[in-house]
Amino acid sequence: MRSPGLDFKHKEVININTGKKLGFVQDVNADLSSGKITSILVPGSTKLINIFSDNNLITIPWDKIKCIGDDVILVDI
Repeated sequence: MRSPGLDFKHKEVININTGKKLGFVQDVNADLSSGKITSILVPGSTKLINIFSDNNLITIPWDKIKCIGDDVILVDI
């Protein structure tokens, strides 16, 4: 069985509040002690309120992910 983190870079991230495509997952953060994914990172945008932004990447906490589909990840930010 594959780890979900391995498939994330093939999924596009969409903000469900605006319908805006944020781009494809660039990386994931994980808690090494638990092995759980804690957030995903997507390309930053100057038009988006970057409250979670760092180094031109937006960090989206796991609790903001609302749905993970075959092709897209829907987030509530």
